[in-house]
Amino acid sequence: MTRASLDKQPHEVAAMFDDVAANYDLTNDVLSLGQARLWRKAVARAVGARAGERVLDLAAGTGTSSLPFAAEGAYVVPCDFSLGMLKEGKKRHPRLPLTAGDATRLPFADGVFDAVTISFGLRNVQDTEGALREMLRVTRPGGRIVICEFSHPTWEPFRTVYTEYLMRALPPIATAVGSNPDAYVYLAESIRAWPDQPAFAARLRSVGWSRPAWRNLTGGVVALHRAHRP
Repeated sequence: MTRASLDKQPHEVAAMFDDVAANYDLTNDVLSLGQARLWRKAVARAVGARAGERVLDLAAGTGTSSLPFAAEGAYVVPCDFSLGMLKEGKKRHPRLPLTAGDATRLPFADGVFDAVTISFGLRNVQDTEGALREMLRVTRPGGRIVICEFSHPTWEPFRTVYTEYLMRALPPIATAVGSNPDAYVYLAESIRAWPDQPAFAARLRSVGWSRPAWRNLTGGVVALHRAHRP
């Protein structure tokens, strides 16, 4: 299995990410035209991790996204269900407590984290609402969630150009720099199928998160969603 389908069977998604683990961070930097690093910085600011806090970083992959939280003195747990990603991450960041886990069945007790965050991973989960409920469960009352995900550009002409880039330019670029271009075809398809900003904020509210809000990055290519546990 070299790619997943849009029904997002967990074993297919995990196998796909196992296959691209070694070059994943580099490929993302190239495909995002360097924006991926800026998006990670925006996530770190939105989470606002403080020394002594406990932060769960879901879909952490190789652990790159977890480093800013650790640098602030927080105890960060990078969690992913791709063993290939975690093995690659352990080589690069041996001190991080990388943990295998499914977002819909998290291996953590209730209310143990001050903040939960997931970047570019929630749309790959088969049961989005189930994952959001699990994140709510493991977050303490008053704690926060930050979700960074590809979204829908707000300016119509740019949205058209962006969609063309996803479906036409992305696969050949991925072929040049990545190990599995088919995986990036799936990623492009999953981005197009993802709900827009207001629809996703409504999903957060529907499962129990309060005060959902979002901020568009790069003209809405990415949206940074935030909410709190009541």
